[in-house]
Amino acid sequence: MSNLIEEIRKDLITNSDEKTKKSGETFFKEEVMMYGVKSATVHDIGKNHFKKLPDKSKNVVFGLCEELWQSRFMEESFIACNWSYSVQKQYIISDFEIFERWVDSYVTNWAACDTLCNHSVGSLIEKYPSCLAGLKTWARSQNRWMRRASAVTLIIPARHGKFLTDIFELADILLTDKDDMVQKGYGWMLKAASEAHQMQVFDYVMNNKDIMPRTSLRYAIEKMPPDLRLKAMAKTGKN
Repeated sequence: MSNLIEEIRKDLITNSDEKTKKSGETFFKEEVMMYGVKSATVHDIGKNHFKKLPDKSKNVVFGLCEELWQSRFMEESFIACNWSYSVQKQYIISDFEIFERWVDSYVTNWAACDTLCNHSVGSLIEKYPSCLAGLKTWARSQNRWMRRASAVTLIIPARHGKFLTDIFELADILLTDKDDMVQKGYGWMLKAASEAHQMQVFDYVMNNKDIMPRTSLRYAIEKMPPDLRLKAMAKTGKN
């Protein structure tokens, strides 16, 4: 299987260019390792090589994902995220521990965090809601990406109106977090929840606006009507 990983890397190198690399790096405050391959091309490379896999059992796929994550290259992490999501029907509850380790060990930027958590981890949570307790542990982690991951994992379920009580519990834990990546992450989670539960999220924001970072507040109310946004943005107390 290592030959397959080498083929992927050769394709990424062949399709890389310095302009794309420099452009991609501007999206991150952190130092990132990139080949410089456009997202659509990365997707196609991953998809084409996945088709070649003779054994698409979860254990085999997860093992290859591990190799891809270990490289630290952004494009390889995207392929790993897509491959792990491709076997979602095979997920079992203990896979939460694997995803937890990947986030804690390999995720070093918002793009890798969101790509893994929006899809693979989010799907696992929908299949096994008991894992929501684990997200609340992530929210208390010293690792900023674990804390962001706890929130962005619920973006898609939130849009579908799911897990509102847990979303508010996570927001409570993250409420005064000083890290802007975490603030944006839980603000995005609240914004997603507002698509199905607008007034509940509005009330939550209004009840916490004096201590909620403005970054989180702005994200949370982004999809609300202008009158609600104005009320939420009106400065009171510490804001």
